Amino acid sequence: MRPARALIDLQALRHNYQLARELSAARALAVVKADAYGHGAVRCAQALKDADGFAVACIEEALQLREAGIGGPILLLEGFFEAAELALIDRHGLWCVVHAQWQIDAIEQATVERPLNVWLKLDSGMHRVGFHPDHYQAAYRRLLASGKVAKIVLMSHFSRADELDSSRSDEQLAVFQQAREGLAADVSLRNSPALLGWPSIPSDWSRPGIMLYGATPFEQAHEVAARLRPVMTLESRVISVRDLLAGEPVGYGACFTSERASRVGVVAMGYADGYPRHAPTGTPVLIDGQPSRIIGRVSMDMLTVDLSDLPAAGLGSRVEFWGSGVLASDVAIAAGTIPYQLFCNVRRVPLVYSEG
Repeated sequence: MRPARALIDLQALRHNYQLARELSAARALAVVKADAYGHGAVRCAQALKDADGFAVACIEEALQLREAGIGGPILLLEGFFEAAELALIDRHGLWCVVHAQWQIDAIEQATVERPLNVWLKLDSGMHRVGFHPDHYQAAYRRLLASGKVAKIVLMSHFSRADELDSSRSDEQLAVFQQAREGLAADVSLRNSPALLGWPSIPSDWSRPGIMLYGATPFEQAHEVAARLRPVMTLESRVISVRDLLAGEPVGYGACFTSERASRVGVVAMGYADGYPRHAPTGTPVLIDGQPSRIIGRVSMDMLTVDLSDLPAAGLGSRVEFWGSGVLASDVAIAAGTIPYQLFCNVRRVPLVYSEG
Protein backbone atom coordinates (compact mmCIF):
# COMPACT_ATOMS: atom_id res chain seq x y z
CA MET A 1 0.00 0.00 0.00
CA ARG A 2 1.31 3.45 -0.90
CA PRO A 3 2.65 4.99 2.33
CA ALA A 4 1.46 8.58 1.84
CA ARG A 5 -1.21 9.59 4.36
CA ALA A 6 -2.55 12.45 6.45
CA LEU A 7 -2.89 11.79 10.18
CA ILE A 8 -5.69 13.81 11.81
CA ASP A 9 -5.40 14.40 15.57
CA LEU A 10 -8.96 14.99 16.82
CA GLN A 11 -7.81 15.80 20.35
CA ALA A 12 -5.70 18.65 18.95
CA LEU A 13 -8.79 19.84 17.05
CA ARG A 14 -10.79 19.97 20.29
CA HIS A 15 -7.94 21.76 22.06
CA ASN A 16 -7.88 24.45 19.38
CA TYR A 17 -11.65 24.91 19.55
CA GLN A 18 -11.48 25.34 23.32
CA LEU A 19 -8.73 27.94 22.84
CA ALA A 20 -11.05 29.82 20.48
CA ARG A 21 -13.79 29.72 23.10
CA GLU A 22 -11.34 30.94 25.74
CA LEU A 23 -10.14 33.84 23.58
CA SER A 24 -13.62 34.92 22.57
CA ALA A 25 -15.32 34.50 25.95
CA ALA A 26 -18.37 33.97 23.73
CA ARG A 27 -20.01 31.40 21.52
CA ALA A 28 -17.98 30.01 18.63
CA LEU A 29 -19.05 28.46 15.33
CA ALA A 30 -16.49 25.90 14.18
CA VAL A 31 -15.82 26.62 10.52
CA VAL A 32 -15.79 23.28 8.68
CA LYS A 33 -16.27 24.50 5.12
CA ALA A 34 -14.20 23.01 2.28
CA ASP A 35 -14.34 19.59 3.98
CA ALA A 36 -12.99 21.13 7.19
CA TYR A 37 -10.09 22.68 5.30
CA GLY A 38 -9.19 19.25 3.96
CA HIS A 39 -9.43 17.48 7.34
CA GLY A 40 -12.81 15.78 6.75
CA ALA A 41 -15.89 17.78 7.70
CA VAL A 42 -18.02 14.93 9.06
CA ARG A 43 -15.37 13.46 11.32
CA CYS A 44 -14.28 16.89 12.54
CA ALA A 45 -17.86 17.94 13.28
CA GLN A 46 -18.46 14.69 15.13
CA ALA A 47 -15.32 15.31 17.19
CA LEU A 48 -16.66 18.80 18.00
CA LYS A 49 -20.16 17.61 18.84
CA ASP A 50 -20.31 19.93 21.86
CA ALA A 51 -19.47 23.03 19.80
CA ASP A 52 -21.91 25.95 19.76
CA GLY A 53 -22.46 25.28 16.07
CA PHE A 54 -20.77 24.98 12.71
CA ALA A 55 -20.23 27.15 9.65
CA VAL A 56 -20.02 25.96 6.06
CA ALA A 57 -19.86 27.67 2.69
CA CYS A 58 -23.02 26.34 1.08
CA ILE A 59 -26.09 24.17 1.49
CA GLU A 60 -24.44 21.07 -0.02
CA GLU A 61 -21.89 21.10 2.79
CA ALA A 62 -24.62 21.65 5.39
CA LEU A 63 -26.71 18.75 4.12
CA GLN A 64 -23.69 16.44 4.27
CA LEU A 65 -23.43 17.22 7.99
CA ARG A 66 -27.15 16.77 8.58
CA GLU A 67 -27.10 13.40 6.79
CA ALA A 68 -24.25 12.35 9.10
CA GLY A 69 -26.40 13.14 12.14
CA ILE A 70 -24.99 16.56 13.04
CA GLY A 71 -27.98 18.22 14.63
CA GLY A 72 -26.64 21.51 16.00
CA PRO A 73 -26.74 24.93 14.38
CA ILE A 74 -25.15 25.15 10.93
CA LEU A 75 -24.58 28.54 9.32
CA LEU A 76 -24.39 28.99 5.54
CA LEU A 77 -21.61 31.56 5.19
CA GLU A 78 -22.41 32.37 1.56
CA GLY A 79 -26.13 32.32 2.19
CA PHE A 80 -28.39 30.83 -0.47
CA PHE A 81 -27.78 31.07 -4.21
CA GLU A 82 -31.38 30.77 -5.36
CA ALA A 83 -34.74 31.23 -3.67
CA ALA A 84 -35.59 27.52 -3.98
CA GLU A 85 -32.95 26.72 -1.36
CA LEU A 86 -35.05 28.40 1.32
CA ALA A 87 -37.28 25.34 1.51
CA LEU A 88 -34.25 23.19 2.42
CA ILE A 89 -32.99 25.81 4.84
CA ASP A 90 -36.36 25.76 6.55
CA ARG A 91 -36.68 21.95 6.55
CA HIS A 92 -33.24 21.34 8.01
CA GLY A 93 -33.21 24.25 10.45
CA LEU A 94 -30.15 25.92 8.92
CA TRP A 95 -28.93 29.40 9.74
CA CYS A 96 -28.27 31.67 6.80
CA VAL A 97 -26.13 34.68 5.94
CA VAL A 98 -28.02 37.35 4.00
CA HIS A 99 -25.80 39.73 2.04
CA ALA A 100 -27.93 41.03 -0.88
CA GLN A 101 -31.28 42.70 -1.50
CA TRP A 102 -32.56 39.88 -3.70
CA GLN A 103 -32.17 37.47 -0.79
CA ILE A 104 -34.42 39.66 1.34
CA ASP A 105 -36.93 39.74 -1.52
CA ALA A 106 -36.86 35.92 -1.58
CA ILE A 107 -37.37 35.65 2.18
CA GLU A 108 -40.32 38.03 2.05
CA GLN A 109 -41.97 35.88 -0.60
CA ALA A 110 -41.11 32.50 0.94
CA THR A 111 -43.40 30.24 2.93
CA VAL A 112 -41.57 28.90 5.97
CA GLU A 113 -42.79 26.64 8.74
CA ARG A 114 -40.57 28.26 11.34
CA PRO A 115 -38.89 31.66 11.41
CA LEU A 116 -35.37 31.81 10.05
CA ASN A 117 -32.14 32.61 11.88
CA VAL A 118 -30.41 35.22 9.70
CA TRP A 119 -26.89 36.62 9.88
CA LEU A 120 -26.99 40.01 8.20
CA LYS A 121 -23.68 40.82 6.54
CA LEU A 122 -22.25 44.31 6.24
CA ASP A 123 -19.61 45.25 3.71
CA SER A 124 -17.41 47.22 6.08
CA GLY A 125 -14.58 47.52 3.61
CA MET A 126 -13.63 44.11 2.25
CA HIS A 127 -15.83 44.78 -0.81
CA ARG A 128 -16.67 41.18 -1.51
CA VAL A 129 -20.28 40.63 -0.36
CA GLY A 130 -22.51 42.43 2.11
CA PHE A 131 -24.79 45.44 2.36
CA HIS A 132 -23.46 48.94 1.92
CA PRO A 133 -23.41 50.76 5.28
CA ASP A 134 -26.05 53.21 4.02
CA HIS A 135 -28.46 50.32 3.36
CA TYR A 136 -27.73 48.16 6.39
CA GLN A 137 -30.38 49.38 8.79
CA ALA A 138 -33.06 49.30 6.11
CA ALA A 139 -32.16 45.68 5.39
CA TYR A 140 -32.43 44.88 9.10
CA ARG A 141 -35.86 46.49 9.33
CA ARG A 142 -37.14 44.70 6.23
CA LEU A 143 -36.11 41.34 7.64
CA LEU A 144 -37.87 42.02 10.93
CA ALA A 145 -40.98 43.27 9.18
CA SER A 146 -41.14 40.19 6.96
CA GLY A 147 -42.41 38.05 9.83
CA LYS A 148 -40.16 35.26 8.48
CA VAL A 149 -37.16 35.88 10.75
CA ALA A 150 -36.78 34.88 14.40
CA LYS A 151 -33.32 36.28 15.08
CA ILE A 152 -30.77 38.46 13.34
CA VAL A 153 -27.04 38.40 14.04
CA LEU A 154 -25.06 41.36 12.70
CA MET A 155 -21.80 40.38 11.02
CA SER A 156 -18.91 41.55 8.91
CA HIS A 157 -15.55 40.20 7.78
CA PHE A 158 -12.10 41.76 8.12
CA SER A 159 -9.81 41.91 5.10
CA ARG A 160 -6.47 42.43 6.87
CA ALA A 161 -6.81 41.04 10.40
CA ASP A 162 -3.80 38.83 9.72
CA GLU A 163 -1.69 42.00 9.40
CA LEU A 164 -1.22 43.06 13.01
CA ASP A 165 0.42 46.36 12.11
CA SER A 166 -2.40 47.41 9.77
CA SER A 167 -5.05 49.96 10.80
CA ARG A 168 -7.59 48.44 8.41
CA SER A 169 -9.33 46.29 11.04
CA ASP A 170 -9.91 49.30 13.28
CA GLU A 171 -11.23 51.23 10.30
CA GLN A 172 -13.64 48.43 9.39
CA LEU A 173 -14.77 48.14 13.01
CA ALA A 174 -15.60 51.86 13.05
CA VAL A 175 -17.68 51.45 9.87
CA PHE A 176 -19.51 48.51 11.40
CA GLN A 177 -20.21 50.27 14.69
CA GLN A 178 -21.65 53.28 12.92
CA ALA A 179 -23.78 51.17 10.57
CA ARG A 180 -25.30 49.09 13.38
CA GLU A 181 -25.86 51.94 15.83
CA GLY A 182 -29.17 51.47 17.65
CA LEU A 183 -29.72 47.89 16.45
CA ALA A 184 -30.31 45.47 19.31
CA ALA A 185 -28.77 42.24 18.07
CA ASP A 186 -25.84 39.91 18.61
CA VAL A 187 -22.64 40.65 16.70
CA SER A 188 -20.19 38.33 14.90
CA LEU A 189 -16.91 39.87 13.80
CA ARG A 190 -14.01 37.70 14.91
CA ASN A 191 -12.53 35.05 12.65
CA SER A 192 -9.25 33.27 13.45
CA PRO A 193 -6.84 36.20 13.04
CA ALA A 194 -9.22 38.53 14.88
CA LEU A 195 -9.55 36.01 17.73
CA LEU A 196 -5.80 35.57 18.03
CA GLY A 197 -4.60 39.08 17.36
CA TRP A 198 -7.38 41.60 18.00
CA PRO A 199 -8.78 40.99 21.50
CA SER A 200 -10.50 44.38 21.71
CA ILE A 201 -12.88 43.67 18.82
CA PRO A 202 -16.34 42.86 20.23
CA SER A 203 -18.08 39.69 19.12
CA ASP A 204 -20.94 37.70 20.63
CA TRP A 205 -20.23 34.94 18.13
CA SER A 206 -16.77 34.08 16.81
CA ARG A 207 -15.97 32.08 13.67
CA PRO A 208 -12.69 30.18 14.16
CA GLY A 209 -11.45 28.57 10.97
CA ILE A 210 -7.76 28.06 10.24
CA MET A 211 -6.88 28.13 13.94
CA LEU A 212 -9.05 25.06 14.53
CA TYR A 213 -6.62 23.09 12.40
CA GLY A 214 -3.57 24.31 14.28
CA ALA A 215 -2.07 26.76 11.79
CA THR A 216 -1.31 30.38 12.49
CA PRO A 217 -2.79 33.01 10.16
CA PHE A 218 0.22 35.25 10.80
CA GLU A 219 3.56 35.25 9.01
CA GLN A 220 5.41 36.36 12.14
CA ALA A 221 5.73 34.57 15.48
CA HIS A 222 2.73 35.18 17.73
CA GLU A 223 2.49 34.25 21.40
CA VAL A 224 -1.16 33.22 21.38
CA ALA A 225 -0.98 31.40 18.03
CA ALA A 226 1.92 29.40 19.45
CA ARG A 227 -0.62 27.70 21.75
CA LEU A 228 -2.30 26.02 18.77
CA ARG A 229 -1.71 22.32 18.15
CA PRO A 230 -1.28 21.07 14.57
CA VAL A 231 -4.12 18.72 13.64
CA MET A 232 -2.85 17.29 10.35
CA THR A 233 0.45 15.48 9.86
CA LEU A 234 1.19 14.85 6.20
CA GLU A 235 3.68 12.02 5.88
CA SER A 236 5.08 9.33 3.61
CA ARG A 237 8.19 7.16 3.27
CA VAL A 238 11.36 6.92 1.22
CA ILE A 239 10.80 4.40 -1.58
CA SER A 240 14.17 4.64 -3.35
CA VAL A 241 17.69 5.92 -2.64
CA ARG A 242 20.17 7.30 -5.16
CA ASP A 243 23.88 7.99 -4.63
CA LEU A 244 25.01 10.90 -6.79
CA LEU A 245 28.32 12.48 -7.61
CA ALA A 246 28.80 16.22 -7.45
CA GLY A 247 27.27 17.98 -10.44
CA GLU A 248 24.41 15.53 -11.06
CA PRO A 249 20.96 16.99 -11.84
CA VAL A 250 17.87 15.75 -9.99
CA GLY A 251 14.29 15.61 -11.28
CA TYR A 252 12.35 17.45 -13.97
CA GLY A 253 13.98 20.52 -15.44
CA ALA A 254 17.30 19.85 -13.69
CA CYS A 255 16.45 22.69 -11.34
CA PHE A 256 18.71 21.17 -8.67
CA THR A 257 22.26 19.97 -9.19
CA SER A 258 24.14 18.22 -6.41
CA GLU A 259 26.83 20.47 -4.96
CA ARG A 260 28.74 17.45 -3.59
CA ALA A 261 28.53 13.68 -3.47
CA SER A 262 24.98 13.19 -2.19
CA ARG A 263 22.41 10.64 -1.09
CA VAL A 264 18.95 11.39 -2.44
CA GLY A 265 15.73 9.85 -1.16
CA VAL A 266 12.72 9.47 -3.43
CA VAL A 267 9.46 9.83 -1.48
CA ALA A 268 5.92 8.75 -2.40
CA MET A 269 4.40 12.24 -2.26
CA GLY A 270 3.63 14.75 -5.00
CA TYR A 271 1.41 17.55 -6.12
CA ALA A 272 -1.41 15.12 -6.90
CA ASP A 273 -1.49 14.46 -3.14
CA GLY A 274 -1.64 18.18 -2.42
CA TYR A 275 2.00 18.91 -1.70
CA PRO A 276 2.76 22.24 -3.40
CA ARG A 277 4.51 21.85 -6.74
CA HIS A 278 6.32 25.14 -6.29
CA ALA A 279 7.93 24.18 -2.99
CA PRO A 280 11.58 25.02 -3.76
CA THR A 281 14.78 23.28 -2.85
CA GLY A 282 15.32 23.92 0.85
CA THR A 283 11.70 23.57 1.94
CA PRO A 284 11.93 21.83 5.33
CA VAL A 285 10.97 18.23 6.07
CA LEU A 286 11.70 15.79 8.87
CA ILE A 287 13.23 12.42 8.01
CA ASP A 288 12.97 9.93 10.87
CA GLY A 289 12.58 12.94 13.12
CA GLN A 290 15.69 14.73 11.81
CA PRO A 291 15.58 18.00 9.85
CA SER A 292 16.30 17.91 6.14
CA ARG A 293 15.04 19.51 2.96
CA ILE A 294 13.27 19.04 -0.35
CA ILE A 295 15.60 19.07 -3.36
CA GLY A 296 14.63 19.44 -6.99
CA ARG A 297 11.18 19.85 -8.49
CA VAL A 298 8.09 18.25 -6.97
CA SER A 299 6.51 15.75 -9.39
CA MET A 300 2.93 14.51 -9.57
CA ASP A 301 3.52 11.40 -7.44
CA MET A 302 7.07 11.69 -6.12
CA LEU A 303 9.59 14.17 -4.81
CA THR A 304 13.16 14.01 -3.61
CA VAL A 305 14.76 14.81 -0.26
CA ASP A 306 18.34 15.19 0.88
CA LEU A 307 19.71 12.23 2.86
CA SER A 308 23.35 13.29 2.63
CA ASP A 309 23.73 14.23 6.30
CA LEU A 310 21.49 11.44 7.59
CA PRO A 311 23.50 8.23 7.27
CA ALA A 312 20.94 6.19 9.21
CA ALA A 313 18.10 7.22 6.89
CA GLY A 314 17.24 5.21 3.83
CA LEU A 315 14.64 2.96 2.29
CA GLY A 316 11.46 3.09 4.39
CA SER A 317 12.41 6.19 6.37
CA ARG A 318 9.43 8.23 7.51
CA VAL A 319 9.17 11.73 6.04
CA GLU A 320 7.00 14.40 7.68
CA PHE A 321 6.01 17.21 5.33
CA TRP A 322 4.04 19.18 7.86
CA GLY A 323 2.69 18.57 11.35
CA SER A 324 4.09 19.20 14.81
CA GLY A 325 7.70 18.87 13.63
CA VAL A 326 7.42 20.98 10.48
CA LEU A 327 4.79 23.70 10.72
CA ALA A 328 2.47 24.07 7.74
CA SER A 329 2.95 27.83 7.97
CA ASP A 330 6.71 27.41 7.39
CA VAL A 331 6.10 25.18 4.37
CA ALA A 332 3.58 27.72 3.05
CA ILE A 333 6.05 30.59 3.33
CA ALA A 334 8.71 28.56 1.52
CA ALA A 335 6.26 27.68 -1.26
CA GLY A 336 4.81 31.17 -1.60
CA THR A 337 1.33 30.22 -0.42
CA ILE A 338 -0.71 30.00 2.79
CA PRO A 339 -1.53 27.07 5.09
CA TYR A 340 -5.22 27.37 4.16
CA GLN A 341 -4.36 26.31 0.61
CA LEU A 342 -1.99 23.54 1.72
CA PHE A 343 -4.72 21.88 3.78
CA CYS A 344 -7.50 22.37 1.24
CA ASN A 345 -5.37 20.90 -1.53
CA VAL A 346 -4.75 17.59 0.26
CA ARG A 347 -6.31 14.81 -1.80
CA ARG A 348 -5.83 11.18 -2.76
CA VAL A 349 -3.99 10.38 0.46
CA PRO A 350 -6.13 8.62 3.09
CA LEU A 351 -7.13 10.56 6.20
CA VAL A 352 -6.30 8.53 9.29
CA TYR A 353 -8.01 9.74 12.47
CA SER A 354 -6.78 9.40 16.03
CA GLU A 355 -7.47 10.88 19.45
CA GLY A 356 -3.88 12.02 19.78
